[in-house]
Amino acid sequence: MESAREIKVCQEADVVVVGGGPGGHSAAIAAARNGAKTVLLERYGHLGGMATGGIVIQIPHMSDGGKEPVIAGLCLEWLERLDVIGGTLRPRMEDIGSTDEKLVRKWQRFMGNVINGRIEHTAWVDPELLKCILNDMVEEAGVKLYLHSWGTQAIVNDGKVEGITFESKSGRQAVLGKVVIDGTGDGDLLPLSGAEFDGEWASTSRSSMLALVFRIGNCDYQKYCDFREAEPEKHRELMKRLSEVAGTMLLPLPSPRNDVMWVNNWIPGLDCTNVEDLTRLEVEMRKIMRRGFDFIKKNIPTFENSFILDTASQTGTRGSRRLIGEYVITGEDFQSCKKFDDSIAVFPRLGPPGAEEVKHVYIPYRALVSVNVEGLLVAGRSFSSDQAANNMANLIPHCIAMGQAAGTAAAIAVKQGINPRNVDYKNLQNTLKEQGVPLPGVL
Repeated sequence: MESAREIKVCQEADVVVVGGGPGGHSAAIAAARNGAKTVLLERYGHLGGMATGGIVIQIPHMSDGGKEPVIAGLCLEWLERLDVIGGTLRPRMEDIGSTDEKLVRKWQRFMGNVINGRIEHTAWVDPELLKCILNDMVEEAGVKLYLHSWGTQAIVNDGKVEGITFESKSGRQAVLGKVVIDGTGDGDLLPLSGAEFDGEWASTSRSSMLALVFRIGNCDYQKYCDFREAEPEKHRELMKRLSEVAGTMLLPLPSPRNDVMWVNNWIPGLDCTNVEDLTRLEVEMRKIMRRGFDFIKKNIPTFENSFILDTASQTGTRGSRRLIGEYVITGEDFQSCKKFDDSIAVFPRLGPPGAEEVKHVYIPYRALVSVNVEGLLVAGRSFSSDQAANNMANLIPHCIAMGQAAGTAAAIAVKQGINPRNVDYKNLQNTLKEQGVPLPGVL
């Protein structure tokens, strides 16, 4: 039994965002730029979530084979700001959609940059420089930021979320807000607020797998590609043996620096809301890393003098709690490319090899709005969806886009003195369009 005690209210705001990953950061920036006094809380000492602390540095599938990006807005702003300081590796915007043989040969070496023979807008980013860029955006927007601050409880009054409490080195404090946005990725505020949610995942699904990414320095990605292309059978055999030695699949991937590569990995059947599973991942994956790296260093060309540069400070998670919203998106909705009147984000849907027809999937605003709790929105992969739909649209660009929509909607709700569920979707769509968000097929 805990004794009752008073909690210091350290801030009162229009919009409170918990979680500073791709969804939460974008929600906070959008809310502040649209005139809302905004507070952002993040449990780590940096912003960016999976894109920085998780070292998941591929920002993929932002175009659909055409010449124009389908996902832009704040996502494109991240990349343009990083371009200036040398923090990206991506095709030139004028080359998006190109079938030029020389360009295609160049970008085929980078997973996700060529789809069906056309250059796609997929970027690779420097996680440390991205942390700096995200800080800049927060400061410029006037967001009040609390790092090293873990949201621990929702403050709910008569079915409406009115703020949160958080823990830090300064003890337990509270932030009050007119709209609260869950940008934790794992939907941490959903059970705390009484919002309905679904936490089930098939143990064999991609999104049920946890990872701990690591980076290797003093290697040469282009030389690795030369070997992979010159001796494909030998490369395949080495990759098979690497998986056997490591005990799971390890996949070397590029970064903006040719002499640094990152290694994706995963352990299936773990729950990212279970502290014992999280602990197991951290311990076991470092054993896997050491076994795998020893094999890589001794057997794969270009890694002879390499070293382990770092491991991710943040666990690689893909799926957990999903909001039960006013609309639950299904896998069938995405397969059929169902459009919604209140669509606030549009994503490319990758078709089968050789497919010529451009297809998109649509996210309705209602998928960000709790079905039973007022004053609460979600930003990112905890959007209202079944397992199949969530598995298709929980990547970093998707989370940024949904975060920008949630933050913009929150600011509109505060300005008009209404609940977020009552925001006029046409107004929201037009405002997003003005902010550089493409909504092909919608507006």
